[in-house]
Amino acid sequence: MDKTIDIFYILQSLGLTLLFVGLIGYERQKKHKIAGMTTHLLVALGASALAIVQEYMYLDSIQLVIDTGISNPAIAAATQFERQRIIAQVIAGVGFLGTGAIIKTNGYITGLTTASTLWISAIIGIIFGLGYIMLGITLSVFALVTLIVIKRIFRKQYEQSL
Repeated sequence: MDKTIDIFYILQSLGLTLLFVGLIGYERQKKHKIAGMTTHLLVALGASALAIVQEYMYLDSIQLVIDTGISNPAIAAATQFERQRIIAQVIAGVGFLGTGAIIKTNGYITGLTTASTLWISAIIGIIFGLGYIMLGITLSVFALVTLIVIKRIFRKQYEQSL
């Protein structure tokens, strides 16, 4: 196996999550949204840690098959390699959490962007937790550009059309 999960891997995954999701959380905090930096970081760090745990379990399963496969082929044949179960539950759980950020009053719905940033923060945490550094950085940059630049452009266009 070429992938090892050591303290460097853990610190790198959690550190990158802290940095990039911290920027997203800061943007939400600065705009006085219902979920700010702390909420975004806790969601993302939890998601990242669970992705790391999932990788541990996956690598342990592979090692079990390597260690016992020759002497006990039945164990090797019965071992299932599933990397998606924890991730699926994290995404569903964060989706549920995001519904708490969505508020409907007097016919207006607010909080959709904050719910979306919580969701994408968890995804960024998962990506870093799984060790996909370039994808995590790229997604983080795109999320920040969407929040800061694209939102302003569309807001200005909307205000001009009124």
